[in-house]
Amino acid sequence: MRLTKIATALVALSLGVSAGASASERYVIQVDNDNKGVIKALAKKVGGELNLDGNGFIAATFSGKDLAQVKGLLNNPHAKLVEVDQPRFLMSFSDDAGNPMTQQITPYAVYQSNVNDIGFNASAGMKVCIIDSGLDRSNGDFVWNNISGDNDGGTGNWDENGGPHGTHVAGTIGAADNNIGVVGMAPGVDMHIIKVFNADGWGYSSDLAHAANLCSDAGANIISMSLGGGGSNSTESNAFQSFSDAGGLVVAAAGNDGNSVRSYPAGYPSVMMVGANDATDTIADFSQYPGCTTGRGKKQRTDTSICVEIAAGGVDTLSTYPAGMATASNMSADGNPLASSAMENSGSVNGSTYHMGTAEAQDSSANGKVCVIDRGAISFHDKVLNCENSGGIGAIIINNEPGMLYGTLGDTNATTIPAAGATFEDRTAIIAASSANLSIGTSDYGFMSGTSMATPAVSGIAARVWSNHNQCTGEEIRAALNASARDSGASGHDVYFGHGIADAAAADTYLTTNGCSGGDGGEPSTGDGLSVTTNHYKQKGVKIVELSFSGAAGSSIDVYRNGTQIDSASSAATYTDTITSKGGGTYTYKACDSGTSTCSADVSVTF
Repeated sequence: MRLTKIATALVALSLGVSAGASASERYVIQVDNDNKGVIKALAKKVGGELNLDGNGFIAATFSGKDLAQVKGLLNNPHAKLVEVDQPRFLMSFSDDAGNPMTQQITPYAVYQSNVNDIGFNASAGMKVCIIDSGLDRSNGDFVWNNISGDNDGGTGNWDENGGPHGTHVAGTIGAADNNIGVVGMAPGVDMHIIKVFNADGWGYSSDLAHAANLCSDAGANIISMSLGGGGSNSTESNAFQSFSDAGGLVVAAAGNDGNSVRSYPAGYPSVMMVGANDATDTIADFSQYPGCTTGRGKKQRTDTSICVEIAAGGVDTLSTYPAGMATASNMSADGNPLASSAMENSGSVNGSTYHMGTAEAQDSSANGKVCVIDRGAISFHDKVLNCENSGGIGAIIINNEPGMLYGTLGDTNATTIPAAGATFEDRTAIIAASSANLSIGTSDYGFMSGTSMATPAVSGIAARVWSNHNQCTGEEIRAALNASARDSGASGHDVYFGHGIADAAAADTYLTTNGCSGGDGGEPSTGDGLSVTTNHYKQKGVKIVELSFSGAAGSSIDVYRNGTQIDSASSAATYTDTITSKGGGTYTYKACDSGTSTCSADVSVTF
């Protein structure tokens, strides 16, 4: 059975305006638990509506009040901090998809990350906490005895979907290896599901802070969040920092707006930010790429913990859906299965084929046949309508450029026959075929795209790697994934891929060779503590990068810029690189112990 998809709208985009209006009136108040009652009573007295009672904080709505007004109303020594409760959104644009109901399908990201090259130690006690829209119990492709959950803020039962997003995410992490459906990165891993999103698909930063505490209470090792939004929030940041400090790993999506805006919680230093690539190791055009620079002027420095650290497959990712919520298309030509993409109209047809060209007019020769149509000239809907009005029983529209044709027949679809897209690469075979079979129906499995899909891939990879090295901390697993990632894009660390595409087998080898603390594995690698920090600025149009070194084995080091050695320097002194070329640009640096391949991690600066 071939897998297909049909594009639908990005939920988060349609919700952004209304969500922001409500978010501006909800606030987080940090308070000692012993004095929480005083602040709750004060908040209620001045017109606040309590939304959440968390550990060390509360969240409340003050209708019509801005931050300054709320701070004034809550002017009490027990109120330690008042801040905006930032909205958080799901991050994906989703595609309904095909139905692998008769066999188990391995998503491309599993092969891309070399997950199958290492085992998963199910007895290691790994648990992934997924903060999302719930995991629907209607999909049987999970080891349900290993799954628990919590509801949060009136969002409904955690095992009933608030849309397919959370179920799709969970499948990428832990769908069972059971000869049906799909297989996750860490099949059958223990999961704890926290349903934080309301029916409209968004929540607040305080919901995430509270959820982080629930993850900790559930004994989770990893928090996975395919969500985000603008603006930082210290309560939220503190919650994830605490989880990390306790030995956990936090993973979150970079964002889907295709720009350099920093999204949170991914932008906090304690959180591993994940970008998305496709099946060809190309970065997704929607994957956000915030800079790695913090501070201003001479205080500027590079911090790779606040930008994309790693990437994974997040384009056209197949995973689990709530039962019957996805759409499947199956097509064959002369009995040979071919890839297709469902457009509209469920049903099954089997018949002789007729090539209608671009189907710009009715053609009686199509009567009783499956129309084979080239893309171009008129809309998909009008092509299918001309086929149907000619007596055609089904329509296959072939792309006019390499790749699959994904599309719909529009909001005012007046057709009834099943219609699907096909790849340009299969055009010759389809046109030459004398017969075709086309079937469109519902499915328990579908495609989605987004950094939301890359994030659970990294979370599942981390769980699999960590299960074989469970003496390590979450930060050590994070460092190993970064150190062993397959370099993609610009040489070294860059803002799109970070350190590269996640590679489970390479991370496992890295930890086996070097231990949890890392070290020299024989290849150019991060050495025993050798690291570089940078400070960069412009002075009279000249770009200046100051490099400082720590952990060198000797008194001298070799300095590299963009993969080429530019100098040797004292490991105890600050080295200044002066760049006189005009314009901006990104420069990647590393230091190696003199004359060796024991090197620091790459660090990048952008002017």
